[in-house]
Amino acid sequence: MPMTSRIIATVAGLALSATGVACTQSMPVTDELKEKWSDKTLFDIDTKTLEGKPLKLSEWKGKAVLVVNVASKCGFTGQYEGLEKLSDQWKDKGLVVVGIPCNDFGGQEPGSASTIRQFCTSRFAVEFPMLEKQSTKPGKDQSPIFEYLGTRTGKLPGWNFCKYLVYPDGKTIEFYDSRTAPDGKAFESKVKAAVAKASVSPAGDASKDPEKQASSS
Repeated sequence: MPMTSRIIATVAGLALSATGVACTQSMPVTDELKEKWSDKTLFDIDTKTLEGKPLKLSEWKGKAVLVVNVASKCGFTGQYEGLEKLSDQWKDKGLVVVGIPCNDFGGQEPGSASTIRQFCTSRFAVEFPMLEKQSTKPGKDQSPIFEYLGTRTGKLPGWNFCKYLVYPDGKTIEFYDSRTAPDGKAFESKVKAAVAKASVSPAGDASKDPEKQASSS
């Protein structure tokens, strides 16, 4: 992890600890939610890209998927660099890194889709898939993605840049909080273990950004 990004993440982590802000929250898992998701996987969910185009997560079936709730104005925003590095290293081997903009924490993702895209591209050259802005918080506005992930793990993000590492079966899920460096050796070993179970298509096509695929077709 570059020194500047490491310093920013460390300072952000200390600030979170000092203010008592938790990087992880508990998901209220009800019997209804258990029943709803009992026979489903991540790959059964339909969503939209950052630009609002329909996207079926079934397109990534058989891949390992790293889901991250991202924000443009957070102390952890420098992690975009590590996430892009991770994507570049592992996308052809069966990893999909996906960013989900979220304004739940500190109002740190207030921008429009075009603003978010411009920021990610110009500042961090992000090429991994980005989805539309979604909410992690329990309730009627909670994203189905985070409802599923929270129901499966009992954990929800308590801040920006929390990470769910979803294995290719769509059901085996590991949660990591904001302080986990995406390009750290310990985390990379976890990613490697998940990717080892992936079935890879030629050239890793399923890990490319759907928006870029559409624009090139």
